[in-house]
Order: sequence, then structure tokens, then C-alpha cells
Amino acid sequence: MAVPLRAIGVFHAVARSASISKAAGDLGVTPSAVSQQIHSLEALLGTSLLVKAGRRIKLTEAGERYFDMIADQMERIVEATDRLRGHHAVTVLTVRITPTLATKWLLPRLSTFVERHPHFEIRLDGTNEPTDFGREDVHVEIRHGTGQWRGLYVEGLAEERFFPVCSPAYAKAASLSAEALLDHRLIHSVKAQVQWPAWFKAVGIAPDRRWRRVLFDRSHMAIDAAVGGMGIALESDLMMARELRDGALICPVARAHEVPIVTQWIVCPHDHLRHAKVRAFIDWVREERDRWAASAGRKAARIRRANRAGESFR
Repeated sequence: MAVPLRAIGVFHAVARSASISKAAGDLGVTPSAVSQQIHSLEALLGTSLLVKAGRRIKLTEAGERYFDMIADQMERIVEATDRLRGHHAVTVLTVRITPTLATKWLLPRLSTFVERHPHFEIRLDGTNEPTDFGREDVHVEIRHGTGQWRGLYVEGLAEERFFPVCSPAYAKAASLSAEALLDHRLIHSVKAQVQWPAWFKAVGIAPDRRWRRVLFDRSHMAIDAAVGGMGIALESDLMMARELRDGALICPVARAHEVPIVTQWIVCPHDHLRHAKVRAFIDWVREERDRWAASAGRKAARIRRANRAGESFR
């Protein structure tokens, strides 16, 4: 019996997009033609592969198993066909990510992913707006928030530590007490999950006066302001990893209190994890996260030693 390759290709397109109309547009055929191919494949296999879920469709249990078995092979067929036609196979991977994490953490590392996967075309969408995966063509997101998003795959990126920082030209490492910060201009990142009032409360200080401050709606702006000597910021070691590494930022507070928290999360629909490109990106992010965490641990130990000794820690 001949293998119905056309019907299998149509099923793959529908399962990948979760939409008959979108698959029809991608294939250049009508939605009714797509439905006919799916029905013929279901008749051949003797089982239903798709069911309606509102305006969209989803895979049945049999459909999920079948898609898992053919997805990688179909992607290899597409790649081989393009190469034989004289083209480089290109797979688009769209990643939505918060602007600060994109600028301060992801971009300095992204070349390693691009070099490892030269056939991927990476599209970064830097925004704090959460993705509507049902309507937007985004494959995976690194989202800022609490991690409470039902119905999605959610994985914490890393535990961050928030502590005061400034330029070494502004103040020396471990040269100030926590109380003394009230005499300095404090830089606020208004969307950060750890704010100055919470930090002062954690160290047992109840400010008796209004302090000087400057506010930014993006953490990368607050970090850059601190590097420029504008004042003292309360920021995450994940977001300012490069500045800490290069000595552009130091902790001016002796025995500084650190607030540990997870604020960045890898997020996508569970069915996106079937895509090889999504799995490749998440695996790479985990590798970079683990490498950063090991380095941050060593840096944190040096910071604590410097704070105790009252020395700088470049």
C-alpha cells in the first residue's frame, strides 16, 4: 500500500499550527482541501487525529502520538528538500523576552546559540507584554512575573539575588551602612519585584524621611544609570551579571542583605515542546543559566568577602 505522504504532510502542518485555516494558508490550499486530507488519513489509520476546541483544533491522544513519531522526520525531509534545491534550510524561531533580560543577559550570550544552530532564524521580540499563544506566532517566551500562568509550561529561569549596587566611582565597596543609603539618591526600577521599601523593611529600617530618588520603568535603564554614577540601585545579579563581572558595579553596603527570588520564567504551550527548535532553545538557555549560576556563586562569595573586609571586588 502506498504511503499517503501528502496527507501526512498536511496533518503535520495542521498539528504544528493548531489551525486548519493557518495550515491551509501555509500550504497554499483551501481549508476544505486540508480537511479532506485529514479525513482520508484518519480513515486509513482507523482513528481520529484531531478534535475541535472552540475555534481551534487540538490533537487527540492518538494524534499526539502520531505527531511525536513523525515531527522530526518531517522537519528533516523539508531540510533535505531545500538543500537539494540549492537553498539553506531555515527554521524560524520566535522568542519573546523582557527588554532588560534581552539586553543585559541574553544578547551577550546569543552568539553561541546561533553558531550551534546556523539553520535557525532567530527573531527576538523584546517586550513585557505576555504572549497570547492562541493568537500570536511566538514559539517560546521568557516572561517576567510570579510564574502563575495556568495551562502553560512554566519553568523558573534562575534564582536571582537583589542587593544595592553603584559605580565604584560613586562609593567604595562595603563603605556604607544600610542606614546611610537614605542620604544618597536611590534609583528605582518601578516594575521590579523587589523594591527599596521592601529591602529597608527586610534589614529592619523604617525610613523617617523621604529619600531622594529617580525612577525608571525598565531595569536596564536603572542599571545603566547606576553605572553612570547617578546613585544607588537595587537590582538583580542576573540582570547586571556583565556589570558585576566587569567591575562597573559594586555593592557599597557592608554586610548587604540579599533578597533571593525567581522573577523570570520560561513559558510556552505544552505542545510547543514537541518542536525541535523550541527544545533546542530551552536546552541552551538552561546551559547558559547553569554556567551563569556557577559564575554568580563565585562572584557572590567574593562580594561577601569584600564586604567583610571593606575592600573592592573587581
